[in-house]
Amino acid sequence: MTHAPEAASQRCDIWLFRARLFKSRALAAEAITAGHVRIVRAGQVQRLTRAAAPVRAGDRLVFTRGAELMRICVLALPDRRGPPAEARAHYEAETGAG
Repeated sequence: MTHAPEAASQRCDIWLFRARLFKSRALAAEAITAGHVRIVRAGQVQRLTRAAAPVRAGDRLVFTRGAELMRICVLALPDRRGPPAEARAHYEAETGAG
């Protein structure tokens, strides 16, 4: 992963797809444009409505996948959609209420 040190970012739909949290980029984009994905950055919560919204390491994403509420902390920006073990290294699932 070669990224510029100054606030490297990636489109949210691409990040969700490459992190294997959605089966396709189209499904990720659909969830975003429907308003089902929120991003927490610097203590500010924002509902995403554009698939091209930037995601950076350190951001937190909150979204539903089926009936499951997912809380994800973005650790890195993947360069490709790799195997599941590689994809899991790019995020950390947060557990517990709150």
